[in-house]
Amino acid sequence: MNQASPRIVVLISGSGSNLQSIIDCQNQGLLGGQIVAVISNRPNVQGLDRARAANIPDHTLDHKEFSDRESFDASLQALIDAQKPDLVVLAGFMRILTPAFTEHYLGRMLNIHPSLLPKHQGLHTHQRAIDAGDAQHGATVHFVTAELDGGPGAVQAAVDILADDTAETLAQRVQKQEHIIYPIAVQWFCQNRLKLQQNDDGKHCALLDNEPLSSSGRLTEAP
Repeated sequence: MNQASPRIVVLISGSGSNLQSIIDCQNQGLLGGQIVAVISNRPNVQGLDRARAANIPDHTLDHKEFSDRESFDASLQALIDAQKPDLVVLAGFMRILTPAFTEHYLGRMLNIHPSLLPKHQGLHTHQRAIDAGDAQHGATVHFVTAELDGGPGAVQAAVDILADDTAETLAQRVQKQEHIIYPIAVQWFCQNRLKLQQNDDGKHCALLDNEPLSSSGRLTEAP
């Protein structure tokens, strides 16, 4: 890793609110790294405007222009690698990635998922948490592996599910926590505190300050 200023590439698909939280952390001098590029698989999304407003180079690679997932991922990988990143951050990047792609960035790619993993992998997590009668819901930052939403966790934030919650109201409270914990995880990585380790059994776990984390990561309670 470039210890002077680790290089970060952020992948987005939409509004880029998590991107903005990381930009804000960088602007405060707290991130420990530099966002060198923002890449979107959809044109004309708000996240690209956020990048331009922060004077961060932006790129669009429209997945609809590719015949299959493999060819898109190959082009995306080439575009990312041209930026020489130390870390790739998925911030609302709504694409299922091929195993070859995830293997290429193993240990240096993070994602945020709106649930307390391993609960509710996949889509529609807020309604699923309500329907399941869960007492709490939240978000998890985790390392990306070939298993969808299955990589080792770095940090989680939990919120209580209220009796009158809808998927929309719950999503709003969870998103506020996402904006807190994602910059923290990126900061840990840039400070060389957060790492991915392969154990003797072949499974991976996340380390923070050289101490193994639980498979879900460190849990923080919402204020």
